Amino acid sequence: MTTQLLDYPTARLNFRMSLIVARREIRDSFRDWRILVPIILLTVFFPALMNFTARRLVAFVENYGADIIATQLIPFLLLVVGFFPMSFSLIIALETFVGERERKSLEPLLATPLTDLQLYMGKMLAALVPPLFASYLGMAVYMVGLWFSIGWRPTLPLFIQTILLTTVQGVIMVAGAVIVSSQTTSVRAANLLASFIIVPMALLIQGEAAALFWGNHAGLWWLILALIITALVLMRMGIKIFNREELMGNEIDQIRLGWIWRQFWARFSGREENQPYPRPRAWFRQTFAILPQLRLPILAQLIAMLTAVIASVLVANRYPFSPEMQAEITGDNLVENLGYLQLFAGALPTFIFFNNVRVMLLQVLLGVFTFGVIGVFIFMLPWAIVGFAATQFGLAGESASAFLLATIAPHALFELPAILIAAAAALRWHATVISPPPNRTLSEGFIWAAADYFRLFVGVVLPLLLVAAFVESYVTPAVMLRVFGG
Repeated sequence: MTTQLLDYPTARLNFRMSLIVARREIRDSFRDWRILVPIILLTVFFPALMNFTARRLVAFVENYGADIIATQLIPFLLLVVGFFPMSFSLIIALETFVGERERKSLEPLLATPLTDLQLYMGKMLAALVPPLFASYLGMAVYMVGLWFSIGWRPTLPLFIQTILLTTVQGVIMVAGAVIVSSQTTSVRAANLLASFIIVPMALLIQGEAAALFWGNHAGLWWLILALIITALVLMRMGIKIFNREELMGNEIDQIRLGWIWRQFWARFSGREENQPYPRPRAWFRQTFAILPQLRLPILAQLIAMLTAVIASVLVANRYPFSPEMQAEITGDNLVENLGYLQLFAGALPTFIFFNNVRVMLLQVLLGVFTFGVIGVFIFMLPWAIVGFAATQFGLAGESASAFLLATIAPHALFELPAILIAAAAALRWHATVISPPPNRTLSEGFIWAAADYFRLFVGVVLPLLLVAAFVESYVTPAVMLRVFGG
């Protein structure tokens, strides 16, 4: 698939064939008055309503000298005008595959020599173009009305941001809806799953409103970048998991808990079909054999860790502690605080161990719902704190390297590999949704990656965390006393 996209003649052919599919779908959509009439109404009536609202708002706030409120609210209404027609993209996109499948009109299209990529991209373009055109037209009507009524026009950066936000949000909604349509077996199920698309986008609109009210237009550029990455991820995910044979073969979606458990346990235990369970030594040998498969996830996590450290150092230098606070983080105060920890020395290993386990389980749980993004952020957080603390320690006139060697290095020898392996295995698990392994269904790949994660967690991560907890409780304080105790 990647070579097809990189090869120029093939990419040109794919684009041309996708346009043929999109043209057919768009023509059929505009024949249906139930699709055409709401788009026209939202394009003409809704911008006029927002224009009326903007005029009334300006007239109201002028009586109280609060013109800036209207100036900040009008761009938000422009975003709303662009968002509402795009919401119809969900209806069109949800119908792309599952709707035609229920109407028995999908089989002739699937029988054509079109590739899965050409068919998928054509359907996606067909679901995106009409609502996106309606959004642009509605925004134009809104801005023209404001120009003639109150003389308002957006600045060039604001206009570009609004166009980009509307376009990327539309691509995200369409990409998500097409994925739902290609993976469900009924329009009813697709409509229910659409709430997982529209609700986050509605919350996103509220976040954009907050940025506009605060005048944080620079933050919108970062938001646009994040949305572009999300759109690319969803598009790649849809292309990778689309399969016309599975689309026609599935009759009903069932939660087969017994099958899920059997797949998970077979992978976790290492037991092959009709074979006895492996001995502990063989099980650990199989578990360590998973580690070479984590090269890319480990590299990604190391890059994330380095990014977190560099960012924390820059932030610490930008916002140094006050002289009073710097006086509190000297080596003498560190040694003094160790005396209080000795009162709880017996309970420290258990506390540290279970706290680390809770954090890692939270990391993998949140990562499941965010394609691993939140999991990476949680992995970056402790290294950002370490970098920030070490930099502030150095700015206070102490040795940052001594701080790291005395307070972090002893238990990090065990804790860092454990956290890195767990984070990499979690990222590999979460990435199977975006890029399922070859010769395996999405469900099988997801379950096997989950089993690999828990296998490494039990066999490698937990023992390392247990050793790290004892080292952090007893060895690290002794090293700190040796370094800072004089």
